[in-house]
Amino acid sequence: MTEPSRHPLPPPADLRARQPKAVHSALAVLEEAARCGPGVTAQQVSDNLGLPRATTYRLINLLVQDEYLVRMPDLRGFTLGRKVVELAHRVAPSAVPASAAAGVTGAPVLPRAAVRVVDGLRAGIRGGVHLVGYVDERMHVLDPDPDFPLADERRLLAEYDVSAMGRLLIAERLAAGAAPPAALSARAQRAPELLEGIRRDVAAARHSRQLDAFTPGFGCLALPIRGPRGELVAGLVLSAPRVRIEQPGAVLEQLTAGTRELAPLLA
Repeated sequence: MTEPSRHPLPPPADLRARQPKAVHSALAVLEEAARCGPGVTAQQVSDNLGLPRATTYRLINLLVQDEYLVRMPDLRGFTLGRKVVELAHRVAPSAVPASAAAGVTGAPVLPRAAVRVVDGLRAGIRGGVHLVGYVDERMHVLDPDPDFPLADERRLLAEYDVSAMGRLLIAERLAAGAAPPAALSARAQRAPELLEGIRRDVAAARHSRQLDAFTPGFGCLALPIRGPRGELVAGLVLSAPRVRIEQPGAVLEQLTAGTRELAPLLA
């Protein structure tokens, strides 16, 4: 038995000639937002589609209200929302993570039970909650928060030292006496003392953090998720305004509890 829709369709007799065109325009706006990627503005969508600005703003507001689009944390643009992700999961419920689909070998597949744990954390925490996995010296984004997209995933995966999630892996490898990951910024490659500072900070706090590296006034912190032998298998990451990263308070306890739930699911 299926649940009734929150927004039931009007009976056929109530459809007006102009409504199918409005539906088509809304879908075009959604497709253009997906094509342009996170941070696309209403002005860009209007220009690209040749739609009047007033029409574009009205359609985007409706899509935001229904959670097909969400505003970026800095309020400067939009990106795809939770409803789009839910639809994609219904079509392909067993899809592998984006990193594996892109051809990255060795990326672990995320169990549905783990997805439920992460979704529960997102429901109770203001900010982006992301899940990353680690295999050897590689990091994979397993479950990015659809409502708070990663600022620059390409850079995250190319320069581990600039992100909290990458710093966890750096600290783990150095603590084990292994070489740091190859994916480092040019600055870190020239200054090994920076990596040693990361190792010390993570050892002291038992989590890692970064501030202002991607967006001024924002940052992230990452907590380790360990396997049965104590090995680092994943990281639970919070992205939020800087003050909440510097003073996480009760949120840190929520995330710590989340790592304990996720550990047996990801080992």
